[in-house]
Amino acid sequence: MNWFILFMAGLLEISWAIGLKYTEGFTKFWSTVGTVLALVASFLLLGIAMRTLPVGTAYAVWVGIGAIGTAILGIILFHEPADMLKIVSLGFICIGIIGLKLAHS
Repeated sequence: MNWFILFMAGLLEISWAIGLKYTEGFTKFWSTVGTVLALVASFLLLGIAMRTLPVGTAYAVWVGIGAIGTAILGIILFHEPADMLKIVSLGFICIGIIGLKLAHS
């Protein structure tokens, strides 16, 4: 169950990271409210997951999910470049997340 909670925390990290772009420097009220709520929820779920998961593993997986998701959405939503090095690097992060999960199982 804590791995699911950690995964949800990672998805919320993607939400607040992308949300930061939409706040336009915290000048857009509703975007800022949504971003802050996603940030708080992400941290709360991360904290809950860390009750039983090792701190280093939980934090690395949380950051990895956020990094991969944010980079992919940056490519899709904001037309950021998607060169081969970026794609391969995101693949390595994904492999690292899978490795951490397998090492903890």
